[in-house]
Amino acid sequence: MTAAKLQATISAWEAAYRRFETPAQEQAKFLRRLKSLGAHRFNRGLAVLELFCGRGNGLVAWERLGFTNVSGLDISAELLSEYRGPARTVVGDARRLPFRDGSFDVVAVQGGLHHLQLMDDLSLTAGEMWRVLRPGGKLLVVEPWRTPFLDFVHAACERSWLRAIWPKLDALATMIDHERETYEDWLGRPQAILDVLRSIVVPQVLRVARGKMMLLGVRREARSNVTRQAA
Repeated sequence: MTAAKLQATISAWEAAYRRFETPAQEQAKFLRRLKSLGAHRFNRGLAVLELFCGRGNGLVAWERLGFTNVSGLDISAELLSEYRGPARTVVGDARRLPFRDGSFDVVAVQGGLHHLQLMDDLSLTAGEMWRVLRPGGKLLVVEPWRTPFLDFVHAACERSWLRAIWPKLDALATMIDHERETYEDWLGRPQAILDVLRSIVVPQVLRVARGKMMLLGVRREARSNVTRQAA
């Protein structure tokens, strides 16, 4: 894929992402997810890093919970420019985080790992998350996961008439179209993905429902061999 074609694909995906939910809707969704994983019970003074933070609505969710030491990283400067708030934002690559070892108490990903090329990129990103977490730090992950509900949604995305009358479905279908290779690869490797995540954290919460995998884990003292073998 040429650089121009890649940029056109990224721009089309970002346009669909903006259409999928309003900022208020996305903030409410992220807030529900964080509460579901118990983040509202964390010490509000913890240093939080949200990866793949896009236009910053996840950062707003952390702020609404009362956290004051929040940072966000995304590879898209254009999306990050839409954020208005007190959090520190950084344009960067999750595979090579521009932070020192042990910089954060919490690392969160609310939909971003499935954009990576598996398995090398996932392994690199997992290693970076482990590196920047302090001993005892927490990792929160929410990502798409194959379930009967998600299969139903995918079937709906194939109906052009439904896409024509349901703008949110059309936006989702467009995003999937522009990331199909990595998206389908992600959905097809659940065990390998969980093995990589378990190699850096000990899960406290791990559940799958309504097309999502939700994980809350505590940083392992040492990374297991799975990550190194997958890299």
